[in-house]
Amino acid sequence: MAKLLPQLGPGTIVPTREHFRKIVESVTTHFFILEADNRGIAGILSICTYPIPTGTKAWIEDVVVDECFRGKSYGKALMLHAIEFARSQGAKAVELTSRPSRIAANRLYKELGFLIRETNLYKLSLEESNPL
Repeated sequence: MAKLLPQLGPGTIVPTREHFRKIVESVTTHFFILEADNRGIAGILSICTYPIPTGTKAWIEDVVVDECFRGKSYGKALMLHAIEFARSQGAKAVELTSRPSRIAANRLYKELGFLIRETNLYKLSLEESNPL
């Protein structure tokens, strides 16, 4: 985690052991690790599945393949595993977001059949500086 998550981009915070424990113990968050033939961890991703009134939602977050394993289809294998997992949980679709600067990742998502949705993505900061 300490090596992989910072590869997502500048400012990425590595979770504490306590926070990671919460992830592993969660019933809605599933953390996948892809090992590369006894050569170490090639990649990781998180997928959340949870029921909502319109069905089961599946959302992929924090997909990262270690720099030394990129270009070898590890990301594709990790994503295909996550997609099948979502299907097994009853999800009818899988969603994710990706920064435009992550060119290879965006190319992979399109190759796998993901479509760019025309939507507004909103974020409300809950930090202390927010007046709400």
